[in-house]
Amino acid sequence: MQPRIAQTARPEWSVLSRRFSVAPMMDWTDRHCRFFLRLLSKNALLYTEMVTTGALLHGDTERFLRHDETEHPLALQLGGSNPADLAASARLAQAAGFDEVNLNVGCPSDRVQNNMIGAVLMGHPQLVADCVKAMRDAVTIPVTVKHRIGINGRDSYEQLCEFVGTVRDAGCSSFTVHARIAILEGLSPKENRDIPPLRYDIAAQLKQDFPELEIILNGGIKTLEQCQEHLNTFDGVMLGREAYHNPYLLAGVDRELFGSDAPQITRAEALTLMRPYVEAHLRDGGSMHHITRHVLGLGTGFPGARKFRQMLSVDIHKTDDPLGLLDRAGELLEGR
Repeated sequence: MQPRIAQTARPEWSVLSRRFSVAPMMDWTDRHCRFFLRLLSKNALLYTEMVTTGALLHGDTERFLRHDETEHPLALQLGGSNPADLAASARLAQAAGFDEVNLNVGCPSDRVQNNMIGAVLMGHPQLVADCVKAMRDAVTIPVTVKHRIGINGRDSYEQLCEFVGTVRDAGCSSFTVHARIAILEGLSPKENRDIPPLRYDIAAQLKQDFPELEIILNGGIKTLEQCQEHLNTFDGVMLGREAYHNPYLLAGVDRELFGSDAPQITRAEALTLMRPYVEAHLRDGGSMHHITRHVLGLGTGFPGARKFRQMLSVDIHKTDDPLGLLDRAGELLEGR
């Protein structure tokens, strides 16, 4: 008999902890991914993919806001630069039960630049401040900003301080800092995650100069040991690609970073707990691949890991018994 996943009422998060969070990642941190990650850590703050205000206000609103109650604490990341549209989107987020609204000031892609979304906004600190104020006036949940340490042509520390100070004066008290500049011409989004050098020293100086602000460090963090080291300087850490490709890292977060004494979930237990969720998705007409693509990272670092990944990434498209395949893949995790 498979364990039942309890659907409990969402707790009240009077103080939202950003000590450890998983970054918003396009095409990755969808609701299926977040449900899975929540099984591994009860305390990590999870973020949606970036949702543009246009898509939220004029598209399939329900789809963009849909989430399972077990995903909390959960933040919605918005992309936009029109204060009224962002305020309206923030109201939708609060009504849907999200715990935080975050404004994307870090995405470097050409497509979003042309719509004044993402990192290009670092060149317009007063506009970002106007956006933050509009959202803060519209909702009671926290409004936060995720940004780079600069953009090409505007990459001095003084300009970074101008940006943070201007947005702070609009009422934002929590900033997640991706400790790289963004190159807005000539580099792809992927290259912008690797080529500009990491400057943790710049982010640390920002925390020193703005001690009253909550500063969360993002960029290049790969281990819980590194998280613990950075927490000596910063108020929180945010992991992106490492948390996705090596999700079992999250299984140690509650004990190592939050002091929990609860037993650490095993890989096998996590996959078993996913089964009822997968079953429900299949009953609704969904594909198991929509979910299992997010759990492939469980298959790392042990004999049989490659077979596990193959079963859930290749064999899954050939089987007429997807749940049976899931169970057989789970057998490879026994004792892990």
